[in-house]
Amino acid sequence: MDKCMKRLAKFDPDNTGYISTEKFRSLLQRHGSELDPHKLEVLLALADSNSEGRICYQDFVNLMSNKRSNSFRQAILQGNRRLCSKALLEETGLSLSQRLIRHVAYETLPREIDRKWYYDSYTCCPPPWFMITITIVEVAFFLYNGVVLDRFVLQVSHPLYLKNALLYHPQLRAQAWRYLTYIFMHAGIEHLGLNVVLQLLVGVPLEMVHGAARISFVYVAGVVAGSLAVSVADMRAPVVGSSGGVYALVSAHLANIVMNWSGMKCQFKLLRMAVALICMSFEFGRAVWLRFHPSAYPPCPHPSFMAHLGGVMVGITLGVIILRNYEQRLQDQTLWWIFLSIYVIFVLFAIFWNIFAYSLLDLKLPPPP
Repeated sequence: MDKCMKRLAKFDPDNTGYISTEKFRSLLQRHGSELDPHKLEVLLALADSNSEGRICYQDFVNLMSNKRSNSFRQAILQGNRRLCSKALLEETGLSLSQRLIRHVAYETLPREIDRKWYYDSYTCCPPPWFMITITIVEVAFFLYNGVVLDRFVLQVSHPLYLKNALLYHPQLRAQAWRYLTYIFMHAGIEHLGLNVVLQLLVGVPLEMVHGAARISFVYVAGVVAGSLAVSVADMRAPVVGSSGGVYALVSAHLANIVMNWSGMKCQFKLLRMAVALICMSFEFGRAVWLRFHPSAYPPCPHPSFMAHLGGVMVGITLGVIILRNYEQRLQDQTLWWIFLSIYVIFVLFAIFWNIFAYSLLDLKLPPPP
């Protein structure tokens, strides 16, 4: 790779930052064997799609460093020539790990060029640690509470359930950590089970492709939006469970599939979308039923379902922007700043609402646990 970059530099003796596409193509044809085949394919497509007759040297450096600029991506996507070699799905003789990486690429990315890029650059270092860690911690807390309460089904109906220091309770809303830590408390094994399955089946592949930083941001943003939505729209109710984060990830993924329907090549996508929506609807219906079911600890109601809706709103706004911009700079996307601003405004509004609205409305809250 270094040799190829040194040879490329010789074609720009005046340090203009550009070389002609003819010289660039001849260099690739002579020394392309030194490059990964999929990267060579992308570079050839870049040479063919460029109408100005020149190639930016920095775009080549970014490619070889696994960093693509928006201008580089646009040069490929707007080109008149489609990638000529066979699709990644048609390649044979792959190992089990290579087939897994290819499967993840087709599950999450709508463009063949992005799938090949991901297939070549993924190293499993670091692994998808965030979703796995958060799942293990949630299961561990649930098992601990199950032993302490001697109950695993509908734990939420136990008289001592609300005394836990992790869940969100409207009387204890000044304890800021509860807006996050409520995800470690679940209403029962039926609640935990579906959340864990969804966040592993959807969250782990998304983290493998987009990285822990972006996926954890969507997840945590959904969690915070969920608890704040409850504090604004269902002011008397507590909230438990990781549904805010889970629904943010799943709704972002489903929306990305719909918006890129023709490009998504995952198998049985219509059936799988239907199953995912049924599971989400079942879990949401369970939460609504529980919320209005006679409480086991009156006058405090059962946990709210509004966290689900808060997570969905994060998923179809911030989440979609992140999933649609694989390996691109989010700060270059106008919609990213618009949705981020809306989210920040909502958070600030909810904070002021929690400080002033409860007293101004003279709302009668359930007693603290």
